[in-house]
Amino acid sequence: MKIAVLKERAADERRVAATPETVKKFIALGAQVSVEEGAGTGASIMDAAYREAGAELATTSKAVEGADIVLGIQAPDVMTLSGAKPGAWVAALFDPFAQKERVEAYANAGFEALSMEFMPRITRAQSMDVLSSQSNLAGYKAVLAAANEYGRAFPMMMTAAGTVQAARVFVMGVGVAGLQAIATAKRLGAQVSATDVRSATKEQIQSLGAKPIFVESVEGIEGEGSGGYATEMSEEYQKAQAELVSSHIAKQDIVITTALIPGRAAPRLISDAQIATMKPGSVIFDLAVAQGGNVEGSQADQVVEKHGVKIIGYANTPGHLAADASALFARNHYNFLSAFWDKEAGKPVLDEEIGDAVRLTKGGEIVNERLNG
Repeated sequence: MKIAVLKERAADERRVAATPETVKKFIALGAQVSVEEGAGTGASIMDAAYREAGAELATTSKAVEGADIVLGIQAPDVMTLSGAKPGAWVAALFDPFAQKERVEAYANAGFEALSMEFMPRITRAQSMDVLSSQSNLAGYKAVLAAANEYGRAFPMMMTAAGTVQAARVFVMGVGVAGLQAIATAKRLGAQVSATDVRSATKEQIQSLGAKPIFVESVEGIEGEGSGGYATEMSEEYQKAQAELVSSHIAKQDIVITTALIPGRAAPRLISDAQIATMKPGSVIFDLAVAQGGNVEGSQADQVVEKHGVKIIGYANTPGHLAADASALFARNHYNFLSAFWDKEAGKPVLDEEIGDAVRLTKGGEIVNERLNG
């Protein structure tokens, strides 16, 4: 059983899909691990560390040659996989709804594409959930990036020269990223408020010491949406939320938007007109900018200034914390494969619940019901 770990090819992708820690664990299971030379450089992991862990360091073609499983952060181009075994597994982020041509290419090439972002949000799969592990870091980084652009201090400071007021931070969307953004902003000393369409998040917001801002006149989602995500709301709710946000956002110094709906463009949360009501010098961080953006006018990896307000957002926020993001992603990969490791077969054997959820292609066909529905 050979596992190959390749260097990421996507622009500005500094993460790596395996670390020396997980390489050792895979070898302990009986696998041979081949790592492409330089694969971990962006995450501050040198080739020597992989070699010491027991991995073989090789060129791209040698690393892939005869591989049963290929691990990636973002799914590699099919051409890169030339030489892998027929039917080899590729576990990575595929962005299946937006990258249908890539999924089709994997099917045509006979590979078994395992989409890590399709990992079901069930208790036994929590340790395999790359979206949660990466979103946690993204929420943290969003606040730090916004603080860096903000021209004032975050905490209240009482000095002999006078008092500096605490920054007001508003978090829109209270999933994994949003909760971490709230916690980080609180640790930095800000006054924090947050909102979400899921009424069950109100207690989570309060537990972190933030103020919940919710539409009370129109019913939202009771509990969680599908898979722990929010779903699209009624026009009535969207209108009521827009009015509430408009009155609240004008008083804020920092706004962090985190709303995503799987398989669809990111919902628009903040309009140009709402930006115009904010104080000059305020900052908005759009965590959904790579999926179309929650904020009108946001551009990935650019600072856009509108009405005196800075709007920022990264195409790959976890990649800005490459070392930690790689460590968590690599553990997700290991937890996933090791949970199904069959000692007699010397390889992982997936079950239906998780296997069918993440498997996109098999036997030359697209087999995932979410893509064939």
